[in-house]
Amino acid sequence: MKKLPILLKVILIFFLSCESNQNISDKLNIVFENYYQESLKLYPMMATSQGDTRYNDFLPNNLSDEFRNNEKVFYSNYKKLLNDFNDNKLNDEDLLSKKVLLWQCDRNLERLSFNEHFMPINQMWTLQLNIGQYAAGLSAQPFKTVKDYNDWLLRLDDYIIWLNSAENRMKEGIKSGYVLPKSLIKKVIPQLKTILNSDLKENLFYSPARQFPSDFSEDQKSIVKEKYKIVVLNKIIPAYQKLYDFMSNEYLLEGRDSSGIDAIDNGLDYYDYSIRLYTTTDMTADEIHNLGLNEVARISKEMKIIKNKVGFEGNLKSFFNHVRELDILTPFENPDQVIQNFNKIYEKVKPKVDSLFGVQPKTPFEVRRTEAFREASASAEYNPGSLDGTRPGIFYVPIPDVTKYNFFSDEDLFLHEAIPGHHFQISLQQENLSLPSFRKSLWYSSYGEGWALYSESLGSELGLYEDPFQYFGMLSAEMHRAIRLVVDTGIHTKGWSREKAIQYSLENEAESEAGIISEIERYMANPGQALSYKIGQLKIRELRNNAESKLKEKFDIKIFHEKVLESGCIPLQLLEEKINLWIENFNSSTTL
Repeated sequence: MKKLPILLKVILIFFLSCESNQNISDKLNIVFENYYQESLKLYPMMATSQGDTRYNDFLPNNLSDEFRNNEKVFYSNYKKLLNDFNDNKLNDEDLLSKKVLLWQCDRNLERLSFNEHFMPINQMWTLQLNIGQYAAGLSAQPFKTVKDYNDWLLRLDDYIIWLNSAENRMKEGIKSGYVLPKSLIKKVIPQLKTILNSDLKENLFYSPARQFPSDFSEDQKSIVKEKYKIVVLNKIIPAYQKLYDFMSNEYLLEGRDSSGIDAIDNGLDYYDYSIRLYTTTDMTADEIHNLGLNEVARISKEMKIIKNKVGFEGNLKSFFNHVRELDILTPFENPDQVIQNFNKIYEKVKPKVDSLFGVQPKTPFEVRRTEAFREASASAEYNPGSLDGTRPGIFYVPIPDVTKYNFFSDEDLFLHEAIPGHHFQISLQQENLSLPSFRKSLWYSSYGEGWALYSESLGSELGLYEDPFQYFGMLSAEMHRAIRLVVDTGIHTKGWSREKAIQYSLENEAESEAGIISEIERYMANPGQALSYKIGQLKIRELRNNAESKLKEKFDIKIFHEKVLESGCIPLQLLEEKINLWIENFNSSTTL
């Protein structure tokens, strides 16, 4: 009986400890939720994209000193709040979330030390293109009520302020040599010109007034049409005309002849930051460049096997031209046939998915043609569905000239952009109720693009790649990402010209010359982003190989995929720690 008080004391301490740890977890999760809610207000376009309509009527000027200072205060404050929590008192999931958010704060604070805002517009990634998608009335910005229509007009007023600010920032950039290469400026100019069309039947920004919900009255339609007519003709077109005149004259004249970011002040430091941002590793440019060279050599050997299999007797470079020009690979006569082909691939994959994935998303999925205003410079891409599942995930396919559309890599492309690539990964992340809100929409390119490229390798397991040309398409896509490691680092750290990068790509892959040019200019516009695919894929493949080796007959591919996907986008180092811990715990539990 004398031991009873001691036992009660131990039990009391245990429960007090649990209560204390629970309080810490609750407090930390309040920090996470506050961070998320404040970030939505700071970045209202992000809120809109997630289906949160609270901030649909405004757009902050992210180019202003005030906004950049607000960002600095925001991330600095949350970094301090997070560091007040002792790692040793956090459970595994809370600790992972803390590490992820600290990484996010650090990268954004690092970003603010550079002058990105001096180059606010390019042909591939920047706000004027995102706004264009929203303006079409078929993207995240809703047009279901009169309020929705009015919210968009208010947001456009802020956008016009941003356009004027963009011009002013580019003028500042001219003074310090922080300007776009001429070749990229030449791609932006025609994009801007498409908005100068005063024919309301064709102007992109009038689109919402051409497609009303069925429950709108004639009076409501009439009022909205008049408002949109005034805004398009009196605000949007003049603002675009002003920017078009500036970029096609003064800015083009001052554009860089160089291709890489190393040509600007602190350019190499910026590229080091870009590597950290996009690969979530501490790899150097030289390490990545050499890795790319080795991967190009490895994949070339596999390509030669396919070349021989289909009976082509020339060299590999000649085979690339053969694949580019083969009539049976360009069979389509109208864009709808391209979309139908992707839907056929979808139907073929469906029966096999269950064997690889025990957990699958509920969010619906669609394939659509890329909008005309950005199609000429666009790559295939996936746009996530809304967090509430009311808007589907969309796989956009650019088809600028259907007669030249070569479908030899369409099976691979579907796996990457759709299922089980981006659609599975992003939708499962958004649907995971156990994740803090801020993690449901996080995007780390090395993880997200790495997963999508890893997904391409699953084609044979999913009943695809039976046609050797489609398998060659998979190899070509992997080669494309390996080449990126070489040309991106070459352009931005080794003095490679745009033309040298294009030629290297032409010699090592079967993409069309037009496609390669668009890709090289993409890398020029966003240094480092293209590195993320291969770095992420190789890490996920390494983790799978390690799990298969250590777990042997206990390895279950469905559980491995679940473990990789369940935490959503996280830096690769944290993913590796998570999977290694899972393997260790799994082995420990099965040997007891």
